[in-house]
Amino acid sequence: MRNLNNVPKVIMESKCIGHAIDFKWTKKKINKLLDPVEGNEGLEETLMQINHKGSVGLTAALLEWIYWRFTGYTQAANDTQKRIEAIWCSVKNREQTKPLLFDTDFEIPATGSVNGALWIALMNVSMIDARYRKGSYFLQNDLVGLVLLARHITPKKKKFDNWFAKTIVNLMHSHSNPYKNDVLDESDEAVYDSLNEPVICREFFFDETFEYSVEASENAIHAFIDNLDLKANSFINLPKKAS
Repeated sequence: MRNLNNVPKVIMESKCIGHAIDFKWTKKKINKLLDPVEGNEGLEETLMQINHKGSVGLTAALLEWIYWRFTGYTQAANDTQKRIEAIWCSVKNREQTKPLLFDTDFEIPATGSVNGALWIALMNVSMIDARYRKGSYFLQNDLVGLVLLARHITPKKKKFDNWFAKTIVNLMHSHSNPYKNDVLDESDEAVYDSLNEPVICREFFFDETFEYSVEASENAIHAFIDNLDLKANSFINLPKKAS
């Protein structure tokens, strides 16, 4: 799984590829996805069990679900792919990627079942990325909307549910949040340093044969990054490969 041209088996089985855009996209649904925490406190609490690098890896995996769902339906898919690549690079070293800014002036509405859904996804990713760079103790909160969106647009939701449940259990074991039981400063001024957290890789989420270890994840993330076209991705600041 060295690049995003390989569609994960579970995403294929979820019927995301090329499926008709038949999910509901109403004003009520849009507003719920824009303000997703209310009514989803259990999901928020679950996500708080995961550390920062596990959460950022989950962000990349969820954005990939959304990316494949809309591939062929919008020109924005290429930009989304670049953001996914940058997220994986930031798992290794966030200083070697640029902020994943998106529509900072809120000029693009969330209407339209394709571009609107993608707008919400990329805005969520932008906020997660910002919290990751800041070291926010509340990084995981912004994942709620991304989870709900990915599930909503997936044709075979049971496939998504099973994948997500298994993934969360695995993340709780391998990338547990060290401050999950702490009373947090609601001002969000405190800074958490995730530098020494173990990296996570795409295989962790999408390769059923992958056996997690720190070394295996390091090797896999290096293989993924080494396979990128660095010149084609303006979000990545990694040193250019020798020609």
